[in-house]
Amino acid sequence: LVPKETNINFLRLRKAAFGLSGLAAVASVIFYLALGLNFGIDFRGGILVEARVETGANIGAMRDAAATLGLGDVSMQEFGDPRDVLIRVEQQDGGEEAQQAAVDAIKAVFASDIGEVEYRRVEFVGPKVSSELIRSGVLALTIAMAAMMFYIWLRFEWQFSVGAIIALVHDVFLTIGVFALARLEFNLSIIAAILTIIGYSMNDTVVIYDRVRENLHKYRSLPLVDLLNKSVNDTLARTVMTSVTTLLALFALFFFGGEVIRGFTFAMIWGVLVGTYSSIFIAAPALIFLGVHRGAKGAPRGKYANAERVEAKDSDDPKKITDDSTADSKGEA
Repeated sequence: LVPKETNINFLRLRKAAFGLSGLAAVASVIFYLALGLNFGIDFRGGILVEARVETGANIGAMRDAAATLGLGDVSMQEFGDPRDVLIRVEQQDGGEEAQQAAVDAIKAVFASDIGEVEYRRVEFVGPKVSSELIRSGVLALTIAMAAMMFYIWLRFEWQFSVGAIIALVHDVFLTIGVFALARLEFNLSIIAAILTIIGYSMNDTVVIYDRVRENLHKYRSLPLVDLLNKSVNDTLARTVMTSVTTLLALFALFFFGGEVIRGFTFAMIWGVLVGTYSSIFIAAPALIFLGVHRGAKGAPRGKYANAERVEAKDSDDPKKITDDSTADSKGEA
């Protein structure tokens, strides 16, 4: 998919990319504040029923039967044994009596339309539990990004850490914005998807940053814009192949995996696309604005000591040889 050696000028688009991403992030915040998220039962509260259908769970028939009751959002999911099904019903108005009436209505319609059903567990998820889940989800996202920022800071420099976090926040904002705009259900599985997106995007960013750190020492007289372009091109084949193979699996799950995991797979597809984009067009160009140093922390000290001098010799530039020789001796000192 990608030639062995490419020379694409990605950094030429850095200002346009920052402008576009800034507008998209602001739009995402506006969508969130104006429209809010379409929270699922996990966050709104509701009823959880675990049932077993002795003849085998027909999710389509059960969903059609429940739809006639007018109970609002009802989701069903097979788990474990093919006979087992997990039913989630949104919280009903009217307190505990209304919740129990909804459960009784489900049992009655299943008895007439589905057949023999064994009810193993019935739980009511109240507003208090839902608010705790929201806090836990936000806390998980915050801790994940803070831990990654600290790791990048230790491994590279603070400029790399800030650049990586800018890219991660960009990815999270755009994911939340698209869910607010499209009115897709936002539940705990989407939190899991966002955490996975953070890890995926960070992995892409670290690969590029590691090559940047290596090239900072290898090509010490190369302009920073050219060096970043070279680093992105060096890792482009790996980035494209990883993204394409991941998307192949995700599209298969999206189209053939059923309704239950469609929201999760959509979040993952969107996250892979924006994560790949942010690694190339946000994380790498951010180093220019943050002013990364040539003596990058952790850069190898002896491996590429003669690289610039060899290139200078090939170009018959005595001054470059002298300058780089002096730089090498200072570096070794």
